[in-house]
Amino acid sequence: MKVARWHGVRDIRVEDIPEPTPGPGEVKVKVAWTGICGSDLHEYLAGPIFIPVGEDHPLSHDQAPITMGHEYCGTISELGEGVTGLSVGDRVAIEPIFACGKCPACLEGKYNLCERLGFVGLSGGHGGFAASSVVPARMVHKMPDGLSMEQGALVEPAAVALHAVRLSKIKAGDKAAIFGAGPIGLLVLESLRVAGASEIHVVEPSEVRRQKALDLGATSVIDPTGTDAVAAIREATGGAHVAFEVTGVPQVLPQCIEATRHEGQVLVVSIWEAEASFQPNTIVLKERQLQGTIAYRNVYPAVMALMKQGYFSADQLVTRRIALDDVVADGFEALVAEKSHVKILVKAPD
Repeated sequence: MKVARWHGVRDIRVEDIPEPTPGPGEVKVKVAWTGICGSDLHEYLAGPIFIPVGEDHPLSHDQAPITMGHEYCGTISELGEGVTGLSVGDRVAIEPIFACGKCPACLEGKYNLCERLGFVGLSGGHGGFAASSVVPARMVHKMPDGLSMEQGALVEPAAVALHAVRLSKIKAGDKAAIFGAGPIGLLVLESLRVAGASEIHVVEPSEVRRQKALDLGATSVIDPTGTDAVAAIREATGGAHVAFEVTGVPQVLPQCIEATRHEGQVLVVSIWEAEASFQPNTIVLKERQLQGTIAYRNVYPAVMALMKQGYFSADQLVTRRIALDDVVADGFEALVAEKSHVKILVKAPD
């Protein structure tokens, strides 16, 4: 079976491995589409971050080389022993979280905060850059009729965005700022529209992505290379109620903080390759809140329901579709070289 595996920094190889078979409680999925995530790009450029190297991940029991891909969907092709409530032929989106089920966070139902958190396609397992994948049955969500398979590949990143907005203090009528209009930033924009934000100001250097943000309903877009983004947001809003950091660029974090009003909130959505610093008094003297968010929990059904209403549209967000053989040159390297891309989807081999 053809897969794309991470061996090291800028070393992803398309190669053949044995096709997996489902064990008890597992399902085999014929993969349809898989998105290249910002987290995948971080691993490609500066990993390992989530990828276990030299020691097995405690839940996946795998280490590099890892079959990548965690934003994916497909059709169930085989059921393992004891699986109920699912059938061969079901179209499913994958919720790729490894969680122990026993730590304090898991026992509170906050499985995305598991002490041993991992992700299929990053921490091990059978990732989506492959013809087929095997996952625990609990990781699959039936897709409603009417959603395309391309939409299915966007459920995972849309879940990241919707969870971040749900975790925020945003209320209907509030004003928001988003720093970064990559795939997650644009999905946060749509999630803020769902939540009833009255103004959404987006900071993004790419002209193509700025236009995409306007197309998706941004109140304004700001090019930080030619404009003081903090001053522009504060002039327009008096300070955003909530600002979302979706760049992972160290110098952006203090800007994001300073763009909020007194008692404002900053949601850090990015995964970081390096440390970022800020002056703590910018938090203290305005009683601002700084909060992180990781992945999602209990949100896939809501994402797919919103997709049926027209949100998180693949037609709006997908900018390239490629074959697995081309995942490095036309996928990862394209994302490095061309900041105008939003979401690149990889078609699974037959």
